[in-house]
Amino acid sequence: MRYLESPHFNIRPDSADIDLIVLHAISLPDGEFSMTYVEQLFTGELNITAHASFSDLKGVRVSAHFVVDRDGEITQFVRCADRAWHAGESIWENRTNCNDYAIGIEMIGDETRPFTQAQYIETARLCRVLMQVYPKITQNRIVGHQDIAPDRKWDPGKQWHWAKFKRSLSHIQKLDMAIR
Repeated sequence: MRYLESPHFNIRPDSADIDLIVLHAISLPDGEFSMTYVEQLFTGELNITAHASFSDLKGVRVSAHFVVDRDGEITQFVRCADRAWHAGESIWENRTNCNDYAIGIEMIGDETRPFTQAQYIETARLCRVLMQVYPKITQNRIVGHQDIAPDRKWDPGKQWHWAKFKRSLSHIQKLDMAIR
């Protein structure tokens, strides 16, 4: 797994137990599935003049712990022990500030096209590893961004087939993934 350090993180509160995974979708610019601009955004190096749609991203400081590209390759941007800035204003089971206790996984995708089989397999494998490291994370504690910020976010969206993901999650056997 590649590791590119993002400057967009801080320390989790002392009282925060990691017990939630939030799945996201990202495409920069919309409809393009390259990792290039996502990496630049998460590392604070995005040239907002590179595409007309990037003007909205001026000054945005955002990250995720992991990104799963269309081929299933995983890049880690923030150590799991640290607080990535992926959820924004959010609430899950009456607890606000999901960034405090969640791990964020972005998948390269958009609202219109299906995710790849490789993304289902590798996202499930990553989640299974995280569930072993953080036993308070259960299958029911893997949610979408739309579940924790329903008035603001759509992702990973209707094209993410939760049943297919849960099947992949329960069939994962190879867990030789090192995370930070």
